[in-house]
Amino acid sequence: MKYNLIIADDHKMFLDGLLSIFESEEAYNILLTAKNGTQVVKYIDINSNEQIDLVITDITMPEMDGITLTKTLKEKNSNLKILAVSMHTNPDMIDTLIESDVDGYVPKNAEKKELLKAIETILKGDKYFSREITDIYMENKFSKKKEENIKLTQREIDVITLIAKEFTTQEIADSLFLSKHTIESYRKNLIAKLGVRNLAGLTKYAIKMKYLD
Repeated sequence: MKYNLIIADDHKMFLDGLLSIFESEEAYNILLTAKNGTQVVKYIDINSNEQIDLVITDITMPEMDGITLTKTLKEKNSNLKILAVSMHTNPDMIDTLIESDVDGYVPKNAEKKELLKAIETILKGDKYFSREITDIYMENKFSKKKEENIKLTQREIDVITLIAKEFTTQEIADSLFLSKHTIESYRKNLIAKLGVRNLAGLTKYAIKMKYLD
């Protein structure tokens, strides 16, 4: 039995590399190689009666990216298997893909053995996410949960907002009618409370929490 695959990737060198892998794998038949998601959707719409077992897609592509492609195909057929293969390890992107019901995610630097393992696992009806992707996803989830549990007082928010606006310690003290020593204590306590290393970490947190809006 042969499995029918579609590959979508706009990088010819990587695409050629994938094709060379499947040339030596008799279990797989490549129906289409596409440069973007639009070509994949068009092919599937035209060949609606054709058995398609798996779509392998990059994430960043012109016209229609891998995330939009995943959502589109899953809306058309929730049983269609989709494997994302990309260099992107952005936690939010991984979150979005998982929410889109992607069946697996393997980084482009994975070995041939892992890629084939991912494909075999998905075709059997299970999910497959590489260890690297799983670690990033779980770390992000833990970090978000930790942030949700952190409660800052209004005064702490005032201090961290002014820090993010690049006010000096004295300027913050003057603005809030507090002593310089008090502001320094707030700064040290905020660094410890938020688990960041320095003022840059406080600034990133303030931006993330939209305190500057």
